[in-house]
Amino acid sequence: MLVDVKILAVDDDNFNLQIIKAMLEDVKATIFTASNGQEALDLLESTPGIDIVLLDLQMPVMDGFEALQRIKLNFTLMHIPVIVVTADQQEVTRVLELGANDFLAKPFNPDELRLRVMNHVRSKKYHDIINNMNVTLETEVAKKTADLRDALALSQEAEYEICLRLGRASEFRDMETGMHTRRISEMSKTLALLAGLPEEQAELLRFASPLHDVGKIGIPDRILLKPGKLDETEMQIMKLHTTIGGRILSEGERFHSLEAGCTVALQHHEKWDGSGYPAGLKGEEIHIFARIVMITDIFDALASDRPYKKAFPIEKILTIMEEGREIFFDPKLLQFFMDNLQQFIAIRDRLKDQQDESDPLLELLNIT
Repeated sequence: MLVDVKILAVDDDNFNLQIIKAMLEDVKATIFTASNGQEALDLLESTPGIDIVLLDLQMPVMDGFEALQRIKLNFTLMHIPVIVVTADQQEVTRVLELGANDFLAKPFNPDELRLRVMNHVRSKKYHDIINNMNVTLETEVAKKTADLRDALALSQEAEYEICLRLGRASEFRDMETGMHTRRISEMSKTLALLAGLPEEQAELLRFASPLHDVGKIGIPDRILLKPGKLDETEMQIMKLHTTIGGRILSEGERFHSLEAGCTVALQHHEKWDGSGYPAGLKGEEIHIFARIVMITDIFDALASDRPYKKAFPIEKILTIMEEGREIFFDPKLLQFFMDNLQQFIAIRDRLKDQQDESDPLLELLNIT
């Protein structure tokens, strides 16, 4: 049995409204009445849940034709079935064209009225159930999608943090303060975007670039921490950090950050003129990720204190880098860097080194 049925009867003749109420008494419905089309529209707007409208045509203020048309053009009301009650058979075609769901000719049969009303109400209730189910499903899908999006964001954040911390593991031995990897990460993404790489690729490089020196984990302290210039044998051992990094990050094809990190670790010391290591790659044989990291890494290294040197002033840094054009650096990428230098200086200023000289761990390692 249908429950909570709401019927709106619209007629300017109160006697007709009373007849309709009497004929629908067995339906156990709540019956609302209106004496013209405008009252009907006002009531529909203020009373949610009306299941059906019984509409007379000839009424003052607003007739049934206009009321019907407005109901069927209103997105929130158009699904409410409308039965037109008329004594004029010639109006049937017109009201059907306006969207009427059915019609009853006056005088009407009580049984026919009840059956037509209940059939249309039943269809309306089914429509409401389906619509509510759709809304519920859409809400649930939206919630699940948001949950998945949050989980993905957390996963990506964790992946980035792991890349940073793995990069910092090598820096810790190299007496870096931990911000070098962050700066390389942000600078590399910035330069990638300036060079026209898609956001997705630039973001991948942001994840991969902190891994560029991970191979230094395998370099002995006596070489890594030597304050003076390395001799030829020591330099050959130092160069192994590229291949060590590649081996550490190899076989990570399922994980894009590791795969890209492997490429960067292997190639970030390859030079534009082919004189770099470990493979002697030249020009665009070198992956663009590695070409970008070479620029940002050397810039940051020149601008930072290291065991073997003090930070250089910006003027000297630019002179050194300009001298490396087409030798060390991809000339186009270097130009993008030079033309937007303030962006990279801003990243360095934002991610400054903050080393606490009283750190007991540094004291324990005797490197304060």
